[in-house]
Formats: sequence, structure tokens, C-alpha cells
Amino acid sequence: QVQLVESGGGLVQPGGSLRLSCVASGIVFSANAMAWYRQVPGKQRTLVARIDKGGSANLADSVKGRFTISRDNARNTVYLEMNSLKPEDTAVYYCNAKRFWVGRSPDDFWGQGIQVTVSS
Repeated sequence: QVQLVESGGGLVQPGGSLRLSCVASGIVFSANAMAWYRQVPGKQRTLVARIDKGGSANLADSVKGRFTISRDNARNTVYLEMNSLKPEDTAVYYCNAKRFWVGRSPDDFWGQGIQVTVSS
């Protein structure tokens, strides 16, 4: 059974920092690209940051210079370090694992989501 369990969310003041963690089980973690998405009510889920199995990272323009994604394959964990948080970063953040295969659709798994609220 695949599980992605997020932690580290909560309420923080503008300009503050949070670190989200996502621990994966039931997958070969090192073979998966890992990502963080976020969603606000009434809007589509959007990609925040992605790190491939080789460690190359991509971030959405809106978070470049403020957020960092990293992974620890020994701990089956992906992190999202969020600094200089803004009210517009408020959302439910979701962890995603995706494994690509030759000749068939990728495996795609999601965590349950965790709330991040940036407010004074």
C-alpha cells in the first residue's frame, strides 16, 4: 500500500518560514520524481516544485528564490523549505510521487494534503 504522509504545515506570519516533509512508503522512492503542488479553494492544483530521481529541481516562478525542494532517498523523504512566505502562499500543499515507465502510463500517487496559512 502506497502512502505519502505530509507534515510541517500550519499558521505562519508573512515573512516567516516553514519546512514541509513528505515521507513515502510502499514505493521505490529513489525511482520516483517527487513534487509539491498546492491548491486554493475554487482553483486548480498547481505545481510548486519538482525534483527528479537524479536530484534536478524545478520551481514555479512564483516561488523561485524563496522555496527549496530537496530529497533524502535514505529516509524516503522529500522536503519543501519555504522562506519569505506571503499571504498568497496560503493553500493546501500536496506531495506527489511519479514513476515513469517505458510503454505504459506512469504511476502517480498523492498525499492527503496539508494546510499552510500565511497571515498576521
